[in-house]
Amino acid sequence: MGTLDVRKLLAEALGTALLVVFAVGTATIMFGFGADGSSFASGVVTTALAFGLVLLALAYTFGPISGCHVNPAVTMGFVVSGRMKLPEALGYWVAQFVGGIVGALVLWGIVSGSPSYSRKTTGLGADGFDKASHIGLNATAAFGAELVLTFLFVFVVLGVTSKIAAPGFGGLAIGLALTAVHLVGIGLTGTSVNPARSLGPALVVGGTALSQVWLFIVAPLIGGAIAALAHTYFFPAEPVTALPTAIPAARRPPNTPPRGRR
Repeated sequence: MGTLDVRKLLAEALGTALLVVFAVGTATIMFGFGADGSSFASGVVTTALAFGLVLLALAYTFGPISGCHVNPAVTMGFVVSGRMKLPEALGYWVAQFVGGIVGALVLWGIVSGSPSYSRKTTGLGADGFDKASHIGLNATAAFGAELVLTFLFVFVVLGVTSKIAAPGFGGLAIGLALTAVHLVGIGLTGTSVNPARSLGPALVVGGTALSQVWLFIVAPLIGGAIAALAHTYFFPAEPVTALPTAIPAARRPPNTPPRGRR
């Protein structure tokens, strides 16, 4: 494996860890520490914005390195659409899950410094269904919700990163899409749409979160695959050799001098 590949994997791991620390950290603070019904609406908006803004920042930071997938479902979309080879995707998946676990451990280490924190009652922003869902969504409905939410998110990612998309605005669209799916999904399942984001907190919290995490791994991956098939149908002219990056790096033609120099 070359140096460039290692940089990509480290970028994916670090990006996923930061997403968990900041975005899942916001969810933990808003819903874990004595949250009640009156604060639910503000918690939804705040958490949705945290996920969207963090991903937007990460997309423009790590995009030129790895594409800033930081999400196994997004990587699945790139594989199914033919824009990424499976061997590279396997490395991305490992890096993302490791990053999600490390991020959850870091977050747990921070919030456990509060005397009011309890891993059992406060949790760590884990997703869930049945009693773990704000509206008591059953497993079948939760699976469908995660599939649809992930479909929208990955479909947007694939669309705004294609070679026919307007350059420079991919990160903004991706961040807004993640915000939108959280505005709907938090009340349903807590919103995963990202298996790595779900596995890390579930491993730390254990119990119900860990027993239910299978749904938040399987459903987003299927949703990402379906989004890729839909993208291929609507944009059949998209070349299979497209860059596997979410935010392609700007390139200057070779042997072209910098501006202002002759």
